[in-house]
Amino acid sequence: MIFTDSVPVSGVRRTADGYLVAEAFVARTGIQDYLGSEIDPNNEHGLRDVPIVKVYRPESSVFHKDAMNSYAYRPMTNDHPGGDGVNSQNWKDVAVGNTGGEVIRDGQRVKVPLVLMDATAISDFEAGKRQLSMGYGAEIIFQDGVTPEGDPYHVSLGPMKMNHLSLVHSARAGEEFRIGDSKPNTPTGGHDMADALRKLLVDGISIDVTEQGAQAIEKLNTKLADAATATKTLTDAHATAIALKDGELAKKDDEITKLKAAVISDADIDKRVTARADLLTKAKTIADADYTGKTDAEIRKAVVIAKLGDAAVTGKADAYIDARFEILVEDAAKNPANDPFRQHMIHQDSAAGGDDSEKARLKMISDMQTAHLPKA
Repeated sequence: MIFTDSVPVSGVRRTADGYLVAEAFVARTGIQDYLGSEIDPNNEHGLRDVPIVKVYRPESSVFHKDAMNSYAYRPMTNDHPGGDGVNSQNWKDVAVGNTGGEVIRDGQRVKVPLVLMDATAISDFEAGKRQLSMGYGAEIIFQDGVTPEGDPYHVSLGPMKMNHLSLVHSARAGEEFRIGDSKPNTPTGGHDMADALRKLLVDGISIDVTEQGAQAIEKLNTKLADAATATKTLTDAHATAIALKDGELAKKDDEITKLKAAVISDADIDKRVTARADLLTKAKTIADADYTGKTDAEIRKAVVIAKLGDAAVTGKADAYIDARFEILVEDAAKNPANDPFRQHMIHQDSAAGGDDSEKARLKMISDMQTAHLPKA
C-alpha cells in the first residue's frame, strides 16, 4: 500500500555543480491518524465510518532490515507522480534527484541524505517550495492493539518500503511525519492520508478535523443547503398552486352564488307575469300597439311618445318618462271611453244594427255603463 509522509529538511547546501544536497528524516515510529474511509473504503473491516482510525507504525515496521534498505537511493520527484509512484517506466520523466545510501536510525526516526539535481526543482525549492513528502508502501494489519506506551490503535503497519521522496509546496499533514498526500487505489496501489487537523464550526460548535474531513463536512453542508433551497422552492411552488386553486374555487363559488341569485321561484315568476300583463293592459288602454319584445321601460316610453310625441321624452330621464306614463294611466282610468277595448266593442255593436231602434238600444247600454261616472 502506497503512503506519503511529510518530512523535515536540514543541512541544506549547494554543491560546486549546482546540485542541492540536504539531510531529511523520512520515517518514525508511533501512531498516525487516518480517515476510516481511507483505511477501509469498502468497509470490509467495519472501519469505513470511523472518523479517525489510529494507525500504528512499530519499530518492526520502520526499522525492519528491508525497510531500512528501501530508504536508500530512492528517486526524488517534484510533486508526487500519482498512480503507483515511481518505476522504471516513468523514472526518466519524473525523477529530479535521489536519496543517498547512508541510512541512519536516529532514536525513533530514520535520517537519509538527499540530492536535488534538476535546476527547476532546485529553483522551486529556493523560491519557497521546501517541504518533502515521502511515498512508501506497507501492509495494513487490521487488528486492534495498544502500543508499549499504552496508546490504543485500530490497525498497524508491516515493514515499510520507500518508493520515492517528493518536493511539495505544502505537505498536507503540516506537522512532522504526519501521513498524507497520495490517493487510495487498491490495497497495494495507494492511499489518501489524513490531512492536518483544522478548526471547523459545525452547528455552532468548534471542532478539530482533518482537511479531508472538513471538505466532507462542507460538502454535506452544501448539499443540506441545496436540499433546503430545493425544499423551499417546492414549498413555495406548492403554496402558489394552492393559492391559485383557492382563487379558482372562490371564483366558482361566486359564480354559483350569482347563478343561485339569478334563479327565480315560481312565486316570483307569477309576480313577474302578473306585473307584465298589468303593464301591457295599461299600455294598450292608452295606446294600442304591438309591444312584443320590448322591455318595461321601452313600453312606457313608446306609450308616452304615442300619446304626447317625441318631444315629451327627448332628453328626459327614465324616472320622468315613468312618471308621465303613470299620469296617462290615471287619465285613462278617469275616462273609460278612451279604453280601446270598450271602443272596439261599441264599434262592433253599432256596426251590427242598422236602424234607429238599434242605435237607441246601444246608447242605453252605454249610458248604463257610464252612469256611475261623474258628469263632466
